[in-house]
Amino acid sequence: MPDEHLSPAVSGFADPVLLEVIRNRLDVIATEMQSALIRSAFSVVLKEGADGSCALFTADGQTMAQSVALPQHLGVLASTVRSILRRWPLAAMGPGDVFVMNDPYDGGTHLPDITLLTPVFWEGQAIALAASMAHQQDLGGMAIGSLPPDATDLFQEGLVLPPVRLMLGGTFDEQILSIILKNVRIPGHTLADLNAQIAAVRSGADRFVTLCDEVGGQRVLSAIAELMDRAEQITRARIRDIPPGTYRFWDFLDNDGIVLDRKVRIEATLTVADDSIHVDFSGTDPQVVGAANAAFSHAACVAYYCVRCVTDPTLPNNAGCFRPITVSLPEGSVVNPRHPAAVNARTMTVCRMTDVIFGCLAQAIPERVRAASSSMQGVSFSGRRRDGRAFVYLELFCGGMGARPTQDGVDYIETDITNMMNTPTEALELEYPLRVRSMRLKTDSGGAGRRRGGLGMQKIFEVLEGKIEVTHRGDRHFSQPWGLMGGQAAIPWASVLSRRTGETHKVPARERFTMLTGDVLDCVTAGGGGYGDALLRTPEAVREDVLDLKVSRKAALCDYGVVLDANGALDEPATRARRDDLAATRGPVTWTFDRGASGRS
Repeated sequence: MPDEHLSPAVSGFADPVLLEVIRNRLDVIATEMQSALIRSAFSVVLKEGADGSCALFTADGQTMAQSVALPQHLGVLASTVRSILRRWPLAAMGPGDVFVMNDPYDGGTHLPDITLLTPVFWEGQAIALAASMAHQQDLGGMAIGSLPPDATDLFQEGLVLPPVRLMLGGTFDEQILSIILKNVRIPGHTLADLNAQIAAVRSGADRFVTLCDEVGGQRVLSAIAELMDRAEQITRARIRDIPPGTYRFWDFLDNDGIVLDRKVRIEATLTVADDSIHVDFSGTDPQVVGAANAAFSHAACVAYYCVRCVTDPTLPNNAGCFRPITVSLPEGSVVNPRHPAAVNARTMTVCRMTDVIFGCLAQAIPERVRAASSSMQGVSFSGRRRDGRAFVYLELFCGGMGARPTQDGVDYIETDITNMMNTPTEALELEYPLRVRSMRLKTDSGGAGRRRGGLGMQKIFEVLEGKIEVTHRGDRHFSQPWGLMGGQAAIPWASVLSRRTGETHKVPARERFTMLTGDVLDCVTAGGGGYGDALLRTPEAVREDVLDLKVSRKAALCDYGVVLDANGALDEPATRARRDDLAATRGPVTWTFDRGASGRS
C-alpha cells in the first residue's frame, strides 16, 4: 500500500554515516545513468562525443544528483523537468511512462537537445524523477543536422516538441513516435538514441528504487533534504568569503551569422551581498536576427556553474547549491529572446556568458579565477550517401583552457559550461567520407603569462567523396580569450576553406557553405589566456615549452624575455638583461584584463 505520509520536505537527518552513504549512492546512480546513455547510443555525437547528460530529481523537480557531464545541459535539464511537470503533474504519471520535450521557449536549449523523463515509483507512490538530455543528430529543419547558423527563426531549425507523453506504461505512443521519426532525416539513429536515453532513465529509476528498498523511502528522502540544506549552508558560507560589492564585465560575440560585421555585446553585473549572489545581464544587446540567441534557461545554469567553481568542489551536486544565486535577464535580449528567434548557435553565446561572469568574479577574487578559455565550436559535415541515406557528423571543437593562478592551462580540452569528448579520428573516418589530414597542437596559441594558457589545435579535414554541406558555428575569430592579472591574450580562432580549384575563403565564424571532393577545411582553435606577468615565468619552464614546441623561440624572446643559444641551452645573463629591457619598456603591470587587439583594462 502507498505510504500516505511519505514526504520529500523532511530534513534533519540524524545518522551522518548513512547520510554519506546515501550521498555517494546518488552520485553512483547518476554516473551509471550516464554510462548507460553513452554505451547504448548509436550516433557518433553521443557514443564518442558524449553530448548528453543525466540526473535524478525530487518529485517537485529539484536536482538531487547529476552525472559529471555537461554543466550547460544539466542546468537546462532542470528547467525542462519543471516544464514537463507543469504540463504533466505527478498525479497524471504512471509507472513506465516516459515524457519528451525540446522547446527552447519552454525551458529547453536548442532543438537537437531532447529531454526524456520518467517518474520513479516506490510502494505505489511517485517519489522521484529520472531524466536525460541528449543531442540528436538530426531533428529536421533547413539543414541536415538541424544547426543552420544562418537560420532566422525557430521553425527553420527543426521539429519543436512540447512536453508530451512518449511512452504509456512502457509502450511507445506510436502517433507521437511516428511524428518524430517522419520529421527527421536519420530516423534509425533517432530511434536508437531515444532508446539509449530510455535505457538511461530506466537505469536511474531502478537503482533509486533499490536504494529505497534497502534504506527506506522516507529515510532516503529525508537524507536528500538534509544534503540540499547542507549544500546551501556551505555555499552561503563560501560566498561570505567573497568581498561584497558590485562587479561589472562585458565581452563580445563575433557576429550573429547574418550581420557579419557587427559584434554582439554581452554584459553582466554581479552583486555579492552577504551570503547571496545576484547576476543581472542588463546592458546585453537586443536579440539578433541570426541563430546566436540563447534561450532564457541558460543564464541560471551559467551562473550556478561559475559560482560553483569558486565555492567548494567537495559539495554534492544538488539544488541546494543554487538557492543563494539569482539571475535577471532583459526580455528581448540575446540572452532572453522572444519567440520565435533562432537559437541553434547558442553554445558560443553561453560560453561568452561564462566568460563574462568569470570576468566579474576575477575583480573580486582573482586568486580563484582562471583566465579566459577558448570557446567551444561546433562544425557539422552533412550530406547524402550514394543510396540517398543522409549522414551528419558534428565536430565538437575545443581549444586551450585559460591559465590558472597556480598552474598552466590545459591544452586542447573542453572547459567550463561544455564538457564533451574528442571524437577519435578512426571513428570519424570509419563512418563518414572525410579524412583528417593532420591534428596537432598549435605552437604559441596559448596566452603568455607566469602561468601559460593552454594550447589550441590545428585540425585539417579533406572531403573524400561527394558534396558535403558544412554548418560552421564558431566564435573568437575576431576577438581573443583574455589574459588575467598581467597575462596576455591568446590567439583567436581561424578556419580557412581551400577549394581544389585553388580558391581560398576565410570563414567568418558562423557560416553555411558547401565542400566538394578534394576540398580542405583547415581549422585552428584558440588557446587560453595567460595568467600573471610573463616575465615572472621561470626561464627553465619557458625553455621546456620551446623544446616541447608549445612556445616558439621568437615568443620565448619577445613575450617571456628568455634567450636560448643555438643548442637550446638557457643563456642566463642574456635572459636577465632581456627581461630588464622588456620590463623597462613596458612599465609595471597596472591592468587586470588583456584582451589582445581590443586593449587592456
